[in-house]
Amino acid sequence: MAIANFEKQFREIYAQIKREGASELLKYIETTDFFRAPASTKFHGNMAGGLVEHCVRVYNRFYKMCESEYGAEYVKKNAESIAVIALLHDICKVNCYHVEQRNVKNDKGAWEQKPFFAFNDPLPYGHGEKSVYVIGGFLRLSREEAMCINWHMGGFDARNLDGKYTIANAFQMFPLALLFHCADLLTSYLDEKIIK
Repeated sequence: MAIANFEKQFREIYAQIKREGASELLKYIETTDFFRAPASTKFHGNMAGGLVEHCVRVYNRFYKMCESEYGAEYVKKNAESIAVIALLHDICKVNCYHVEQRNVKNDKGAWEQKPFFAFNDPLPYGHGEKSVYVIGGFLRLSREEAMCINWHMGGFDARNLDGKYTIANAFQMFPLALLFHCADLLTSYLDEKIIK
């Protein structure tokens, strides 16, 4: 599916977010590379437009998982929250990717220059916590939304290396955060391609 289709879907889903600051946040997103950026340099969505594609795919999976786990009434009542969590969880990645060149051997054994995405974070605030910080500059998150976004990396979050049970406690107190981590993980590994 083309990048433009994912951008269109993103905007349609985002329209559910009615809380104060939502239009300002969208204007901010439009000043960034959000709709053109990859989701990663070498893992899921490592191509132009991969970030918006990833966020839309995560939304679709998370919505279905919430419906399956909590029912249709829950997703109807919490549609805005589901959109906030899924669409904005990786806003920490905006303006972090840029294209560089590297030498790669082609099929004939000759070296040639190939473009690749490199990562350089102009605001090294972390990952999930950076997304919560950026979003919080525009709109108020509920505690549950903040926990979902903050801990969406699950066991891949470097903060888990301290030997404490912070993430386990967060998942215990906010089961939706665990569900969202699973939606993000499943989307990354099952729904998205890695471009070699």
